[in-house]
Formats: sequence, structure tokens, C-alpha cells
Amino acid sequence: MSWEAMNSTSSYATGGEDTTFTDYSYSEDPDGTVCSLESVRNFSRSFLPAAYGLICVSGLLGNLLVVATLAFYKKAKSMTDVYLLHMAVADVLFVLTLPFWAAEHALGEWALGDAGCRLVRGLYALNFHCGMLLLACVGLDRYVAVVQATRSFRLRARALAHRRPILAAVWTLALLLSAGAFAFHRSYPLGGRQVCELSLPAGWEPLRWKLLLLGLQLLGGFFLPLGVMGACYLCVVLSLLRSRNAKRRRAVRVVAAVVLVFLGCQVPYAAALLATAARLGAEGRSCPGEQRLALALTLTQALAFLHCCLNPLLYAFVGQRFRGHFLRAAKDLWCLRGASGTGAGAGPPCAWLHSDTAASRQNSEAADDASSFTM
Repeated sequence: MSWEAMNSTSSYATGGEDTTFTDYSYSEDPDGTVCSLESVRNFSRSFLPAAYGLICVSGLLGNLLVVATLAFYKKAKSMTDVYLLHMAVADVLFVLTLPFWAAEHALGEWALGDAGCRLVRGLYALNFHCGMLLLACVGLDRYVAVVQATRSFRLRARALAHRRPILAAVWTLALLLSAGAFAFHRSYPLGGRQVCELSLPAGWEPLRWKLLLLGLQLLGGFFLPLGVMGACYLCVVLSLLRSRNAKRRRAVRVVAAVVLVFLGCQVPYAAALLATAARLGAEGRSCPGEQRLALALTLTQALAFLHCCLNPLLYAFVGQRFRGHFLRAAKDLWCLRGASGTGAGAGPPCAWLHSDTAASRQNSEAADDASSFTM
């Protein structure tokens, strides 16, 4: 979903041909006086570049380690692992755009033109939709593994064998849901500066179409996946309450934590955007209310972006198997870094990677069962 279509830490021009969402400079009160949002803009200019920089660095390192762990240390043995791998890939694509978000807030305007505007806003929409759809798929996989235990091996093996068309369908649907962000965002001058905003074709009624697009994208990209997740995990919880198998209960810890963190980061931003949509075109809006909403959108946007660097921490601290492989990947990268810094005659500091101990450890890993190592 193109959340950015409704990203409003902004002014609300009520009498023009278009309704804008990110001009921080002013907003009209009902009595026609100007309500300044400059304080929110100044706060965003100092807070968001630093926040986005930290999220970019930690998110990139953490998710690259997740991808390396899944690709080289313990290849995915279940669809849950495959889905979490693709979530990490989507997060990597998104965090690579964060420097441009930071630059936009630091400069106070958009400086990358139409193509950069569409790409950056579109990749965020793609990341969000792909994350929601993949979490819905994870919920289905956990439902089969826990609730349909007698048939789970056959069903999950079949899904793993057909993982490519399944993943292609997920990414295609995410792209379709994100098409509005890629197609309709553009850079244009507003209030003496360049902005990157949703801009509909001439002749379209801006308010109606923006609300319609937001509603369709919320339904297809948020509420339906959320409903699937809710139904699946409700069945899982009910099944676990009837079971005394501690291993099965541990099997949903990481996935449940990932879902809760994702929703905890995204729902406040979605709620703020819905509040913005509800106020569009409304009469009687007060200046303090507009300022509070603008500040809320700034803070919840940063919280929404934070989710991309939290998943690796969840895997590392909640999943026992992942923690071991994750730390091993980090040690190997550090070891290889040390090897590159030593001379040819200094001896191989990473020789332990090829030792008998490492070989026996890899053999023991091959004997693991086919359950997800993140559990």
C-alpha cells in the first residue's frame, strides 16, 4: 500500500485544485488564519535524518546477516524460513532508500526528481505490502504445522516444492498493490520548494480518488492479510492450549514475535494516516489539532521504518537455532575481515573454518530435523 499517498506532516490546502499533504509551512484554520507547522518541520529536520541513518546502518547489517545465514549456514528447510528470507530481502531493498528519505528531511525538499520520487515511495509501499503478505503466508504455514499436524509433512513438503510460483505470486501481488505509489508519485514545486507527493492526473477529483486508493490498498494490503494472520494464529493458540507438547509451543515464538513487532510498528502509522484521511476536507479543524497530527505522523513514520531492523534482533534473541547460526555468520565475517588484513605469510586466521571440528559440526547440522531453525 502506498502509505505515502496520505503522508501528512503538512498543510491542508482546501481551496485549490489539488490537496497537498507534505507542506510543513502552513495550514488554514477555519477562520482563514494561517496555522504554522514550521515547528514540526524543524523537529523533523533534526530528528528524522539521524533516526533514518541509524535504522539504515543497523537494518542493512542485520538483514544482510540474515540473508547470509539462510543462504550459506543453514539453508531453509521450511516455507517459514523461505518467507522470512524474502522478508529480509524486502527489508534490504527498503533500507537502501533511507538515505534519500533522510536527505529529503535534512534539505527540507525533494532533490531527486520524478524517477527518484517514484522509486523511493514505491519501494516503501512494496516493502510494506510484501511484509504483510509474507506474514500471512507464515501464518498459514504455522497453521498447517501445528493444527494440521497429521497432514503437515505432506502439505508443507508440497508447498516447499512449489515455493517459486508461490513466492512469485506474493511478489506480483505486492507489486500490484504498490502500483499506485510507483505510478502517481512525482516531484513538483509547492510553497517555494520541491516536494515528492502523490499527484493524480488532470480531471481526477483529488480528494475522492486519494481516499478511494487508500481504502482499496488498506483492504487488500492490510486488513485481509491481517485477517488471515488473526484466524491462523487463533487456531494455533487454541491447538497449543490443548497440547502439552512444549516443542510445539516453542515453534511459534519467533514467528509470533515477528508478527507482533511488525504490527506494533505499522499500526500506529496506519492509524495516523487514517485520522489524516478522515480530516481531509472536514470543517472546524483547529490549529493545535493539525500540529498534533503532524507531529504524530512524523513519530509514527519513524516507528514504521524501525521494523526493518528489528527482525534480525528477534531471530537472534528468541530463536535458539538461528542465534547459533547468526553468531557464526558474524564471527566468520569478522574472521574473513581479519584475514584480508593480514599478510600472505601471517598464516590463515580462519583455518578453523576448515577444521575437523567444523566438518563434524556441519555433519551434525545436516542431521537436524526439517523444522525451521528459527524456532
